[in-house]
Amino acid sequence: MTALFCCVKGLSVRYEQEAALSSIDLDLIEGERLAIIGESGSGKSTFARALAGLLPVQARIEGNIIWPALGHAPLPGRDFGFIFQDPGTSLNPVLTIGEQVAEGARRHLGLGWRQAYARAEELLERVSLQQPTNIMRAFPHQLSGGQRQRVAIAAAIAARPALLIADEATSALDVVVQAEIVGLLDSLVREEGMTLLFITHDIALASGFVDRVAVFHGGALLEAGPVRSVLSSPADSYTAALIASHRDLSTPPLIAEVVS
Repeated sequence: MTALFCCVKGLSVRYEQEAALSSIDLDLIEGERLAIIGESGSGKSTFARALAGLLPVQARIEGNIIWPALGHAPLPGRDFGFIFQDPGTSLNPVLTIGEQVAEGARRHLGLGWRQAYARAEELLERVSLQQPTNIMRAFPHQLSGGQRQRVAIAAAIAARPALLIADEATSALDVVVQAEIVGLLDSLVREEGMTLLFITHDIALASGFVDRVAVFHGGALLEAGPVRSVLSSPADSYTAALIASHRDLSTPPLIAEVVS
């Protein structure tokens, strides 16, 4: 039996006269991997930030977000981890990698700095960063884009969150590194039993490892369902056009190779 992790009812977000989201109804099942698909401006990142409580103060929000699995509004860093599109801006340039990854474990798990640093080094190794001891002492500008994104993933899961939100976390990377990061997210979510919300404009990228997809366009939810059903029989013409725009959607070679 599946358990309801998050229930979104009638969620609307406006900025002055502009509607960013319009009456979204969408459930998130505990332990599932849900992809929010849509082009730039579709409202998918607004949806993710609304769930995380990260919308700017000028946003006008209507509707309800209920968390049956948690029993309370989620605490950033503790109940959910958020991976942003550009780790170059989400990581603090004046703190070492070790300090940044250890902070979440220290704050939310009640660990001392020695224990938190040990967990940070363990996590850097777990996200497949070579020479994690050296990485711990490095600063973000000394790492490649792919390395920084792996660090961001390690920091996001440092406090063992129940929900991991990846907001266009691969879009700034080349296709090989994209496939590696997707494979890493897939394995971490499975091993930790986390629920994953994967935000992307690339339906082919998501199709290789998510359970369900929800298609956003113009701030509206067009359709949602099991990934295979949506890909084989899209209910909306926009989804059909999105699928048709990918030459080899049925078997994305890089994703299939990494995730299988």
